[in-house]
Formats: sequence, structure tokens, C-alpha cells
Amino acid sequence: MSNAGEDGVKPAGENRPLGVPRGKRPRIRVSCVDQLGTCRCHHGHKPGDVFDFDRDRGKMCSMACHVGFPYIDILRYGGTVPGNEPGTAKFCCPEVDTLNVWLAEIVDE
Repeated sequence: MSNAGEDGVKPAGENRPLGVPRGKRPRIRVSCVDQLGTCRCHHGHKPGDVFDFDRDRGKMCSMACHVGFPYIDILRYGGTVPGNEPGTAKFCCPEVDTLNVWLAEIVDE
């Protein structure tokens, strides 16, 4: 299904991208702020670790990234996560014996 008119041309103003332009999205810092479990993280993360989500997410545990991604998307596009300060979101990794607590936050530049 296309949103083009009968002549195959999109109406004026319909060519702009949806959402925030790529260069305008805020930077997100993700920090390990606590550990609730008793076992060491299998990926080696510990409280005090800090990552730039765009540059360093390949260094982060993929399970933590998977859990954090929806929260990060909410922050990036101007939303808020209930129970968190504006511009922040806390989440836990899914590793039951580790339970690292992560804080995603918008970085003002």
C-alpha cells in the first residue's frame, strides 16, 4: 500500500522522515548503578561501568541491551518512563543470579 496520489507522486510535505531526525536524537549514557544478585556478571559488568549507548553498546552485555532498548527508545523520542525522573530510566539485566541495575539517561550537550 502506498501513500502516493493517483499520479504516483506523494503530496507536498509527505517526504519528511518520521520521528526525530537522526542527527537530533539525544545521546544516551547507560551506567551500571547497582547489583542485587550474589553472582558475578558473566559479561564482567559491575557497578560503576559507564557506556555511551551509540558508541559502546557492542561492549555491553546483549541481554542488558535487549532489556534496556525499549526504555532508551522512549527517552530518545521524548517520552518518560513511569516511576523515573524525566530523562532517565532504570532497568535490570535478566540474569537472575546477577541482577545488575542499569540507569539510562539523556546526556545534555
